[in-house]
Order: sequence, then C-alpha cells, then structure tokens
Amino acid sequence: MKIMVIAAHPNLNKSRANQALARELKDHIEIYFRDLYQEYPNWKIDVEKEQQLLLQYDRVVFQFPFYWYSCPPLLKKWFDDVLTFGWAFGPGGENLKGKEFMVATTTGGTERQYRSGGYNWFTISELLRPIQSTLTRCNGTYLPAFVTYNANEGTDEYLDEEAKKYAEHIQTSTRTLIH
Repeated sequence: MKIMVIAAHPNLNKSRANQALARELKDHIEIYFRDLYQEYPNWKIDVEKEQQLLLQYDRVVFQFPFYWYSCPPLLKKWFDDVLTFGWAFGPGGENLKGKEFMVATTTGGTERQYRSGGYNWFTISELLRPIQSTLTRCNGTYLPAFVTYNANEGTDEYLDEEAKKYAEHIQTSTRTLIH
C-alpha cells in the first residue's frame, strides 16, 4: 500500500508533538511525507500537482494540530482548491473512488476533555465530522483517526511512544481498522 502523509502545521519546526510524529515516519521509506506549509509558503497551491499526487497513493493521511476544533487554514484551503467539482465529486468526479483517507491530529487537551459533556462538549470523532464528510463526499473511504492527546504537556518519552503508535496506525490494514 502506498501512503502519503500531508502535514499541515504552520510551525512544524517548533511543534514537539508533530515533529515527533514526522521524525518517526522518516524511518519508513515507503511513506511519502510532505509539509504543506513548507511547500506552499505563499499559499498558491499547485492544484494539478496535488491532484496527480493523490492519484498515485492508496492512502492519504492528513497530519495537523487541532486548531479551534478544525484544521489549520492552509489545509482547509488545500481541501477547497484541490478537491474540485468534476474531479473529486459531482458528475465525473470519481478520481478519489477507492482511496483511503485518515486524520492524524494532536491536541493540547486530554482525552477526558474530548468526550460528550466534557470540557470540549464533543468527542474528537464528532468534531472531525466536517473533514470526514468532505472526504466521503469525494468518494473516499474515511478511516479512524489517530489522536495524540495532551501533546503540550507530554514528555519526550510520551511523544516518542505516540509516534511509534502513529506509524503503526497509519500502516494498519483497513480491515483491522474498521473491525
């Protein structure tokens, strides 16, 4: 299975948690890792290039910090620009049919804070539904997210352990993830 990770962190070099996740993937040569903010510092996304890359991979992972119950703005722009009508959805928009998509996110809150009635009122799964809906509307298969909770307070050892779990999670077979 060919996997592409699209990282979207405005300051990846200053993020302990997202750096740990990215660093772990460097040991997995079969995973193609991209930093969206590094590739598009001017925010001018090369739509054709991005669409061609999507066609080359079986699974696409979106790695980002959880910002105000959503993704960072460049990733939202990427969704808006790249997942176009007639290409990703709508009449003739079948290019992503059969592709697998996954979110990998980090949050400063604890898992307990992300539960129904908790501090944030909703679970991470509930809060990620707009992204899930976008990807399923584009004929993709949305797989269970990987979440690193309490990333701000996590020790280096905790983040290294999470990174190992992350690398394993994004390579896990679809059958195992959804059953």
